[in-house]
Amino acid sequence: MDKLKLLYGARSAIFAPAQNLGLIIIDEEHDSSYKAESAPRYDAKEIARKLAMENEIPLVLGSATPDLESYYRAKKGDIELLKLSKRANNASLPNVEIVDLKEELIQGNKSMISRKLYDAIKENLQNKKQTILFLNRRGYSTFIMCRQCGYTATCKNCNINLTYHAEQNKLKCHYCGYETKVITTCPECGSNQIRYFGTGTQKLEAEIKKIFPQASTIRMDVDTVSKKNSHEQILNKFQEENIDILIGTQMVVKGHHFPNVTLVGVIAADSSLNIDDFRANEKTFQILTQVAGRAGRESQKGKVIIQTYNPDNFAIECSKEQNYELFYETEIGLRKNLKYPPFCDIILVRFESSKENELKEVAKKLHQYLKERLTKENIGMILYSPVSSPVDKIKNKIRWRMIIKCKFGDNIITLMNDMLKEYEKMKVQGTRVIVDINPNDMAH
Repeated sequence: MDKLKLLYGARSAIFAPAQNLGLIIIDEEHDSSYKAESAPRYDAKEIARKLAMENEIPLVLGSATPDLESYYRAKKGDIELLKLSKRANNASLPNVEIVDLKEELIQGNKSMISRKLYDAIKENLQNKKQTILFLNRRGYSTFIMCRQCGYTATCKNCNINLTYHAEQNKLKCHYCGYETKVITTCPECGSNQIRYFGTGTQKLEAEIKKIFPQASTIRMDVDTVSKKNSHEQILNKFQEENIDILIGTQMVVKGHHFPNVTLVGVIAADSSLNIDDFRANEKTFQILTQVAGRAGRESQKGKVIIQTYNPDNFAIECSKEQNYELFYETEIGLRKNLKYPPFCDIILVRFESSKENELKEVAKKLHQYLKERLTKENIGMILYSPVSSPVDKIKNKIRWRMIIKCKFGDNIITLMNDMLKEYEKMKVQGTRVIVDINPNDMAH
């Protein structure tokens, strides 16, 4: 390791046994994947900060849409703020247009593609330019339902709707991987009124092929990149073979540089707004701004069309102007009023078990323990009662959660450790307790 001059890698590269560190750079520092959500749980950004302090070296956090908490620290002067005022190659920002999908419905357009986006794709095809279409949902339909009785097909292991995948003609769970045959007759009422609802990347690809049969297309989502090196192969094929339209999920947002891409279409900007998470506005702004950055990266002017049912949402309006400062000032005010990070820390205590009664007993006892400590020691924190998680069953494990708001410090660390010792005294085998500080995903 001492002979290497430069080491780059994914999240786990932060553990590389470097002997003489001089600089750490974390690119796209806003990306939630720097925090591991499964064991061993760690945050690569926090480890990088620790390494930088111990080695007395610079740590550079780079992003066009910084994590709100990182930018707050920079504004306060805790870390130095450096700005790049120009795009790569001095390219101009793309023109961003918002399409109100409610108006499209009023005009009788029930297609996934608005009239404005249709015209823009048609023009791009005529001009031999490439297009990226972004939809953050894979599969063909997001759920299937019986119109007769309202039955919906759900996973047998998770309380979540199964997604229809047309290519394999199967229903799949995106949480545990469970698969089953397509349902043609309702198992509840025997009706054949089974209908498909929602839109995924497979369905979008099928519609694009129907509308533009002459266009070449390629799709990039979890289903198409399951094989080794398939991610790079798809991107290389798109660029080298000058394929007309790339359809994809969040994978297409990640910093790719395609000189011939002059149009980006966001099919459903609302998918990241409608999540049970205080970061919903921030995630929406980041995704839209990042995907817009794929258009017009060379001398040719780019165009971005964002389709939404919420055109007046401030995150969507700010992404149209690519105005991070305005977004930050609006969002930071909301966070302060509602006591969300960075003005406090959120601790999520998650309980998982195959035995519901056992899980409830553990959750209630630990809540009571914290409540008594809170009252006795006058600890500055807001403690909420344990309740079912938004997704309350995954892989046959029932899930509850307890939320705590506080300012994280040594006293809170001691309290959490004491709570876990209390749990160990219960000698419960089937229930897991997981403590997550400032979780990336509140919705799960």
